[in-house]
Amino acid sequence: MTAKRNDGVGGTVATWALAAAQLVSWGSIYYAFSLFVVPMESALGWSRTATNAALSIGLLISGLAAYPIGTWIDHGHGRRVMVCGSILAAAMLTLWSQAHSLAMLFVVWAGLGVAMAATLYDPVFAVVTRDFPDSFRTRITLITLVAGFASTVFIPLTQGLIEWFGWRGALLVLAAFNLAICLPLHVLAIGRDAPRDDESNYKATQKAVNAAATQRALRTPTFWALAVCFTAYYATFAALTFHLVPLMAERRVSPALILTTMAVIGPAQVLARVLWFTIGRNLRPSIVGIVITTTFPASVIVLMCAGTSPALLILFAIVYGGANGMMTILRGTIVQDVMWTEGYGAVSGLLSMPSNIAKGIAPISAAAIWTVGGNYLPVEWTVLLVSLVSAVAFILATRLASEEKLGGRQVNFE
Repeated sequence: MTAKRNDGVGGTVATWALAAAQLVSWGSIYYAFSLFVVPMESALGWSRTATNAALSIGLLISGLAAYPIGTWIDHGHGRRVMVCGSILAAAMLTLWSQAHSLAMLFVVWAGLGVAMAATLYDPVFAVVTRDFPDSFRTRITLITLVAGFASTVFIPLTQGLIEWFGWRGALLVLAAFNLAICLPLHVLAIGRDAPRDDESNYKATQKAVNAAATQRALRTPTFWALAVCFTAYYATFAALTFHLVPLMAERRVSPALILTTMAVIGPAQVLARVLWFTIGRNLRPSIVGIVITTTFPASVIVLMCAGTSPALLILFAIVYGGANGMMTILRGTIVQDVMWTEGYGAVSGLLSMPSNIAKGIAPISAAAIWTVGGNYLPVEWTVLLVSLVSAVAFILATRLASEEKLGGRQVNFE
């Protein structure tokens, strides 16, 4: 049987532990990168395109690894996956601190790509859903609320570490965080599966359901519209996230205002998630999704007009962070709302793959556009146009879903 766990005090402690681990994993692996770009360029003479290419490799590998890692978690190996992910993250951050060549940086980010696939939202959501099938929605909400502060905590913290210890020393401290915080939390918080008498039959059944769901999804126009929506959205979000600090620096925004702007994004994400579950929870995810996918391009327009204005940059951070905060929840609920629930893991994995790959391509693409244009304005225009594609694709997905339901195109897996 699956490792269904008690929803009492022990389950609450486990959820808070996983939430804390998510905050550290996101902060030390994902959000810290942009702060190391300029120090590495200054110390080693690497180009921005080259450093972002390493990041892109990591994100690409993360996308490719997401589906098999999800399958291992489905088979009861969640604790092993996330413990190994934290160890790998620490090892790669330590290796990064010793990097003197681009080849080593690429090796580091290849390893960090696997670590991200094993430690960030997708695996922890799968673990919580398996361990707490009766209360996973509430627990996932708590985890996203806590993890939403990752940028707020780790951007100023990492900047301080770089100033105190240099960029190499800062990486060693971040590696220590993964070993001292994430590793023991994953060991203690994630349950083990009890042995099954019908293990082989269970696995065969799961494979059959996933295969049927996959085949059906590939024949459904709504699926393809959602795939375009999420791929375009996460491409634009990744491009802006990893270039936002150098973009503002290029426009002579003061370092204090840059840190303030970046620090606002996390609380904005959390506030948006709170609003979702207080005001928006009675609305269909499809309606909230239209708001989210149209709000994101609005934030890009604000950024393009902001210049060095503190008020406009803070407004951008609020709108930008709010859109992404709700998108995390939307991504986990929209499939059930506009498609079906059978084989959800397989269908979700299919949707994640192109969007995760897009995350990998976007930063290097943005760096290339910056190199050609000599400034970030062409990058912003590209992000704006692609984000509009995401909004149009989501609206199309909701309309296609309505037509499919009216047409009775509901197929059972039998």
